Amino acid sequence: MDADVIVVGAGPTGLMLAGELRLGGAEVIVLDKLAEPTGQSRGLGFTARAMEVFDQRGILPRFGQGESLEVSPVGHFGGVQFDFTALEGAHFGARGIPQSQTEAVLAEWAAGLGADIRRGHEVLALAEGFRDGDHAEITVGTPDGVRRMRAPFLVGCDGGKSTVRKLAGIDFPGTEATRAMFLADVTGLDLKPRYLGEALPNGMVMAAPLKEGVHRIIVCPHGAAARSADDTVTFEEVAKAWEHITGEDISGGGAEWVSFFSDATRQAAEYRRGRVLLAGDAAHIHLPAGGQGLSTGVQDAANLGWKLAAVVTGRAGDALLDTYHAERHPVGRRLLMNTRAQGSVFLGGDQAEPLRRIFTELTGHDVVRRHLAGIVSHLDIRYDLGEDDDDSAHPLLGRRLARLPLTGPDGATDTFRLLHAGRGVLLDLTGDAGLREAAAPWSGRVDVVTATASPSDRDGVLAGLDAVLVRPDGHVAWTASGGTDGLGTVLTRWFGAPAGD
Repeated sequence: MDADVIVVGAGPTGLMLAGELRLGGAEVIVLDKLAEPTGQSRGLGFTARAMEVFDQRGILPRFGQGESLEVSPVGHFGGVQFDFTALEGAHFGARGIPQSQTEAVLAEWAAGLGADIRRGHEVLALAEGFRDGDHAEITVGTPDGVRRMRAPFLVGCDGGKSTVRKLAGIDFPGTEATRAMFLADVTGLDLKPRYLGEALPNGMVMAAPLKEGVHRIIVCPHGAAARSADDTVTFEEVAKAWEHITGEDISGGGAEWVSFFSDATRQAAEYRRGRVLLAGDAAHIHLPAGGQGLSTGVQDAANLGWKLAAVVTGRAGDALLDTYHAERHPVGRRLLMNTRAQGSVFLGGDQAEPLRRIFTELTGHDVVRRHLAGIVSHLDIRYDLGEDDDDSAHPLLGRRLARLPLTGPDGATDTFRLLHAGRGVLLDLTGDAGLREAAAPWSGRVDVVTATASPSDRDGVLAGLDAVLVRPDGHVAWTASGGTDGLGTVLTRWFGAPAGD
């Protein structure tokens, strides 16, 4: 075997997955068909939950702005603006972070952990046998010629046109594109900022300064027909569409690059088929809205990485991988729902005006603001851990544990810092020797940390709890208010059989 896992695609999802796999002890090779990164940045930030994922691994400061990235309390849903802080901990995500920077940060992190990133390597074929065999074999075009590579698992993180998905024969149902929209990084222009977009009679435009002399613009003209994926677009077309919508002539400027996108919406029917898995845009494509695409891919990787590493290193059984599709496919389905809804509200022209007015009225209510903020920030994600029918289940179960200050044996810490190593954490809030004894057979996979909650939280998230088991992806798998009932079963489910069995 060439590695435990071969990841195809060195975008944010593939690089995040590579780092997660290395934290879990798996050998990983990342293949990307481009000889060098393009430097282009379709994405310009990430959601609040993706920001938390980076913080859980200790890499948030690598984005160059310390742990306090620029975030906006005001966001939008389909262009209807409202205050996201109606939901505790929510905001409209980190703004102004080019995707090229995100990729560079993740590439440095993954490579530093030992990931083997190979550029100029294009997957050409996938051998039969990946469904029922013990490995996946691919044919790869490399700078040194065509070669075959094998690994127990192959993960496609290679975008919406995923070669891996097509070679594996995984269906990609959804809706066709109905319109074309443009984006460009323009130069030599003095543009009015339109950070959250402006809807006008002939379409919608966004504009935001990227750096001195460069603005990102998005142009969504009404009635622009869908285009072939092989089409190209020129700055002249973009300038003409901008003038048609805004009345402003930008043709005297230039562009560092131009592109187009669509409102096509699709989701892979299976996130796993045998030895092949999918993550990021390879598993779901949709109308861009609020940086959710990149952010969902990063969360796919955070969910899959520790599970796949546990399986390939023999710490857990193959059934653990089934929870990846079970947990992330519903998240992807909900993502497609919310982006389609936003497209209808924001880009629907005059026909959508009554809908926009209704949304504007609804966002006057706290419960609606909290609900919509949870959807767009991804802070509302809750995995079904089989306790949904249990009325006694704690509200934290299946949800992410927010960043909370703690006092441990070595002084001040917090719930995210405890996750930097990518391991499970059993948080003992009362110094219970019986808890530590019960978890001892999993000591190589789960860190038991005795700590006390901050006085500010004693009536909050951890109130009334004596212990919390947090998975490596930050989601809560078990809670207790005394005793260890069910702990062994839960530890076995997520971290494999106890040592000695």
